[in-house]
Amino acid sequence: MERIDLTTSGASGRIIPLVGKVRRSVPSRAAIVRLFVFLQSILLWFFLVLRRTSRLAHFSKSSSPPPPGERRRLAKAEEEDSRRRRELAEAVEMVGPASWCRSGTFDFVGPRKSSLFCRYWVPVSGQMRGILVLIHGLNEHSGRYAHFAEQLTSCYFGVYAMDWIGHGGSDGLHGYVPSLNYVVEDTGAFVERVSSENPGVPCFLLGHSTGGAAVLKASLYPHIHSMLEGIILTSPALRVKPAHPIVGAVAPIFSLVAPRYQFKGANKRGIPVSRDPAAMLAKYSDPLVYTGPIRVRTGHEILRITSFLMQNLRSVTIPFIVLHGTADRVTDPLASQDLYNEAVSVHKDIRLYDGFLHDLLFEPERDDIGADIIAWMDRILEKEIN
Repeated sequence: MERIDLTTSGASGRIIPLVGKVRRSVPSRAAIVRLFVFLQSILLWFFLVLRRTSRLAHFSKSSSPPPPGERRRLAKAEEEDSRRRRELAEAVEMVGPASWCRSGTFDFVGPRKSSLFCRYWVPVSGQMRGILVLIHGLNEHSGRYAHFAEQLTSCYFGVYAMDWIGHGGSDGLHGYVPSLNYVVEDTGAFVERVSSENPGVPCFLLGHSTGGAAVLKASLYPHIHSMLEGIILTSPALRVKPAHPIVGAVAPIFSLVAPRYQFKGANKRGIPVSRDPAAMLAKYSDPLVYTGPIRVRTGHEILRITSFLMQNLRSVTIPFIVLHGTADRVTDPLASQDLYNEAVSVHKDIRLYDGFLHDLLFEPERDDIGADIIAWMDRILEKEIN
């Protein structure tokens, strides 16, 4: 592949290509594809601008403008949907009949004044050895992790979990995330609240899938890092590529013009994420799990955060363990290996489970995976004591 450095002529101000080490005069196939994608994105951009301009012109000339209360109607519908989801979230069973923990729910007001639905599980007796703050994955909710929370409390770990904006019982349009930086900021503020209410208790942070990406980015901020003993990442979304190069090229434009537009073709039955048929049925029949087509802005935000993280793996210094199934069809286990290889953390670990799928804590071996997480936290706490 030829290398072309572009510099400017001081006399004319024109762009003059300086070609160095040209190995061939014929453009490579990759270069042609990039040019084609670039031209397509430019054409699509012009199409969207013209379409938007024509709509504005139509509205300005039309004698019947859009109803003045349309925006209020949509806001009210979103509010009613949030209220309905909150009622469903409150009804989720959090503990078994013979549980050794007590549990409850509460509201947390995030940095943007959104009401975020939260849960907690704490041991009935004995002193908490630590706290795990849990951040779920895209399109799901915190109530799905009740079994794992009970496993943790049986080992004297408290658990606090937060539903993202637009997820579970929290405010927002269901399945819509205007910015994953919001999730990162909300996570940091939530950890700060949990830590302040439990002074002196060591705190860990777990994130699953896209929640893992948000947790990893949050850990790069010193004020969040300082509150944590370490992070746990299950099937983190670290290297996500669009289905076609053109999607990546036009996503930034679409996310601005039509952020809530939904890509069609989502399979309601869902991608296999567990080898346990009962877990699959429970997930995709759960009314709090969003099964509609992904929205444009949300998809673009996933591409943005994963690109950022892959470029900053060497900035990771916090103790961590990353767990991934080798047969995961949603996120890339090789990206988790890259994280382990490149992160400069002194204490880091990786577990790759042969043949396991995406939702590790819902696989038939979920208790074994939970035990691996607990054992890792135990080792970190022992290092802190020594």
